[in-house]
Amino acid sequence: MNESINQVQTKYLNLNKTIVLESSKTLSNIKIAYETYGKLNENGDNAILICHALTGDAHAAGYHSKDDKKPGWWDTMIGPNKAFDTNKFFVICSNVLGGCKGTTGPASINPDTNKPYGHDFPVITIEDMVKVQKELIDYLNVKKLTVAGGSMGGMQAIEWTIKHPEYVKSAIIIAAAARVSAQGIAFNAVGRNAILQDPNFNNGNYYEGNHPEKGLAIARMVGHITYLSEQAMHNKFGRDFKQDKPNFDFGVDFEVESYLDYQGRIFVDRFDANSYLYITKALDYYDPIEKYGGLENAFNKTNAKFLIMTFDSDWLFSTESAKEIVNALIKKEKKVSFIELSSPCGHDAFLIEWEKQARIIKSFLKEE
Repeated sequence: MNESINQVQTKYLNLNKTIVLESSKTLSNIKIAYETYGKLNENGDNAILICHALTGDAHAAGYHSKDDKKPGWWDTMIGPNKAFDTNKFFVICSNVLGGCKGTTGPASINPDTNKPYGHDFPVITIEDMVKVQKELIDYLNVKKLTVAGGSMGGMQAIEWTIKHPEYVKSAIIIAAAARVSAQGIAFNAVGRNAILQDPNFNNGNYYEGNHPEKGLAIARMVGHITYLSEQAMHNKFGRDFKQDKPNFDFGVDFEVESYLDYQGRIFVDRFDANSYLYITKALDYYDPIEKYGGLENAFNKTNAKFLIMTFDSDWLFSTESAKEIVNALIKKEKKVSFIELSSPCGHDAFLIEWEKQARIIKSFLKEE
């Protein structure tokens, strides 16, 4: 029987060095928020780095206090006897650079001004996120690791195998692709523009006044549409009215409208609008195909074995786009396992269909 991780604590690492970003700009005094579960072995080679998706954080499993109503975002997958078995593995999760859950981002205090960075924070990339994660991994004395993640977390896992082939022995990439499609970029652009056009945005310097909550809520609503499949929306809401009949106005009429409105309202309580801008831009910029002149070239030095999982109803990161990674790895004669899982849940399936994933991941990690 699977057990839950009990109370956990978010820890913080302060980097006493300057990091050069992909844009050639620099960041100093970076703080990294992270959590660990399980114990690192003497060889330092039983570590698993969990990379979170767009609006995730370092709190991947367990509870921060007895009063917490919900555990970490991937608690179903991390813990004793679970997919990422903390009886065997030392599991790490950190908040990404540019985030708003403890790691340095646009809401952090700029040491040069003693005020939040706002839009003085430099534009970041997936590569920069991984560069900061590498500092944490070195601090924790990890010598070899497995990297795993879904969605944007999968992209970070890809980048780890490219940039640090000497560290990564295996990679688990779920509901992800090597780059966002034009349609995905378009949805992200609409979300960013909703924030940028909010009257309270104030060029990103809103921390001492009203926040651009309406813009951020709309961005979340747009994003949420991409996370669900048409079938999932139909099954959950259909064309049902919130009331018995239409209101004949421009308020919330349909159940699906009510759901999106609720998702937008609760999101503004836990996320920063600037972080949403920066992280979605990093997501859009990531493109190792263009950077290396093809995925085969990108994976040239990796020695990792790969597990790549997709969901048949995920149109945001489709099976076809994931197969580009699979085919490139096969051509380079790398070890790769691939499976498409059936689910009506769309892109969100990687967070929902945990039982299906757990069996496959457990089998994949047996050799570790």
